[in-house]
Amino acid sequence: MLRGKKIIVGVTGSIAAYKAAVLVRSLVKEGAEVRVVMTPLGRQFITPLTMATLSKHPILVDFFNPENGEWNSHVALGEWADAFLIAPATANTLAKMATGVADNLLLTTYLSARCPVFVAPAMDLDMFAHVTTQQNLARLRTNGVRIIEPEEGELASGLSGKGRMAEPETIVEYLRVFFAKKKSLSGRKFLVTAGATIEAIDPVRFISNHSSGKMGYAVAAELVARGAEVVLLSGRTSLPVPGGVRLVETLSADAMCRAALAEWPAVDGAVMCAAVADYTPVECSPIKLKKDEGELCIPLKRTVDIAAELGRSKEGRILVGFALETDHEQEHAEQKLLRKNLDFIVLNSLRDAGACFGGDTNKITLIDRKGQTEFPLESKQRVAERIVDRIVELLQ
Repeated sequence: MLRGKKIIVGVTGSIAAYKAAVLVRSLVKEGAEVRVVMTPLGRQFITPLTMATLSKHPILVDFFNPENGEWNSHVALGEWADAFLIAPATANTLAKMATGVADNLLLTTYLSARCPVFVAPAMDLDMFAHVTTQQNLARLRTNGVRIIEPEEGELASGLSGKGRMAEPETIVEYLRVFFAKKKSLSGRKFLVTAGATIEAIDPVRFISNHSSGKMGYAVAAELVARGAEVVLLSGRTSLPVPGGVRLVETLSADAMCRAALAEWPAVDGAVMCAAVADYTPVECSPIKLKKDEGELCIPLKRTVDIAAELGRSKEGRILVGFALETDHEQEHAEQKLLRKNLDFIVLNSLRDAGACFGGDTNKITLIDRKGQTEFPLESKQRVAERIVDRIVELLQ
């Protein structure tokens, strides 16, 4: 799957840089064409001569050659590659990638890359677990960067924990699987809903929920990565738009319903991740409601069940729903599966640690009419892969 692929390998300043030599050699043996970009600090951990010998090409470190002024074009590199793999990726480089800092050739190449980007973090366990590093990784995931999770084991500090860069053979296999899947949805079009709807009470206040939109945005990004055209109907969220999707802002349940019904006839399927309000105020006050003595009662009416509406006119299309439950999870999910005419439903429970709103992990069970498959707690990126894998199986 890697023969003929053009891969940039980025090497940053980590003791794990020695693994990059094995990684480059393995990629070349697989038939890939490899170019290596190193940070100035990276070349202090492993010599450019070693990497040039293994990749069979000169190593790029600086923006230009000071001897003759020849420019190393990060734009041309970004256009050339089929994949950009940064291994090892230090906490420093991850932070700069997440915030758009471009103070070396590796980072400017990242910002110019039009191909899928992969990072294999390598650092001490406390640095990896630090809230800032985790926030940076979450932001990169949302931006479509694929995180090859570090492994647990003995670290350079002498401590033991999660932070070791994944082994070269693991990274190569990750790329093999990615390219095998990459075009599995070419020519297909999908609708994805994500985020929380907001139902206005007056010009200031609204009814909503705690959904961050991360799961839906991860699914949209994964569908695009498999070659699909994606329309993303998004409620309230602060997330950046994944590359390659067409975003339609649908802040209320009514707006999302109208947009979904309009898009539905032209797509091959829909993944209904959004946390849509079940109720909305009967009337929205045109002016701010003033605080007064006594209680305030706001009459509510039911919103349209969007997934159920789509399920009434499936006609060969794939329809995937979500069930976030707090009790009788299995029973409620199976009822929704049948009532909404879904192909399968993604169940997760707020009682599972790590599966809460706003987090970067989820623990799901996929349920269809034949049974169920339970998965462990995983990153939402990995969960999105599981969901899209099942969609591909159904289409085949």
